[in-house]
Amino acid sequence: MVEVRKNEERQRYEAMVDGQVAGFAEYRPVGNAVMLPHTEVNSAHEGGGVGSALARHALDDIRSAGKQVIPMCPFIAAYIRRHPEYVDLIHPQQRGVFGV
Repeated sequence: MVEVRKNEERQRYEAMVDGQVAGFAEYRPVGNAVMLPHTEVNSAHEGGGVGSALARHALDDIRSAGKQVIPMCPFIAAYIRRHPEYVDLIHPQQRGVFGV
């Protein structure tokens, strides 16, 4: 089972599997938005839903903070394309970038 936590000190969301970091999604505050520049999943956990859990948790956290998202990471942008319920989070200046 994947558990995701926010590591504010390292400015990233971390996906934990069996107590170990299986992947992470970096974030950077930018005014009233949050940039998501990079997501990485350990090769041993690819295809196991770790990346999707990271994306969902990060986007839900950004929404709950009342912020918008700047999806610079191609994985996050692709996740938003597949899950249109997150399109409203995209910062207006970023709409159309990465196809979202």
